[in-house]
Amino acid sequence: MKQKNKVLQLFIIKFFVSYGIMVGLYSYYLNKTQKKETVFTCSPITTKVANQTVKMIAILGYNAKVEQHQNELSIKIWINKNYVSRVIEGCNSINIIILFLAFIIAFSGSLKVTIIYGIVGSLLIYSTNIFRIAILSIGILEYPKHQNILHNIVFPAIIYGMVFLLWIIWVNKFSNYKKLRND
Repeated sequence: MKQKNKVLQLFIIKFFVSYGIMVGLYSYYLNKTQKKETVFTCSPITTKVANQTVKMIAILGYNAKVEQHQNELSIKIWINKNYVSRVIEGCNSINIIILFLAFIIAFSGSLKVTIIYGIVGSLLIYSTNIFRIAILSIGILEYPKHQNILHNIVFPAIIYGMVFLLWIIWVNKFSNYKKLRND
């Protein structure tokens, strides 16, 4: 019983310390790269996500472009000359990647496997997010009456479901927890 409590305590400490450090670094990055004065400018990562989303939309056969929103920190996505969606800082997948990484660090495996899985998982989350925003934007254009269901239920379920699946794979296949559980 004491071993399980120790594992839980170690998980909580590692999770919150790594999460806190990454959130702190990301907040510092945002403070240095975003501008909220008379001219709004999103962080480079948010702009990159919006630009890559537009490329994905173009691959899917639509004419799309991006534009920095004039009144807020967001990037507008236009499809076929219709303003359909916007990418805000919370849509760029970095917060989800931080949460994913904090979890695998807290349930760490070997250093090499943790680093590789962290990189591969982060790239998978990032790529899925771009595809998700592209499909959501097209969905809003084609089915505007379903915008709330698409934005608030379907597409968050995709990204969070994938992260949850990655966590399950991590714990069962690669983390040291598997070894502790079998002892």
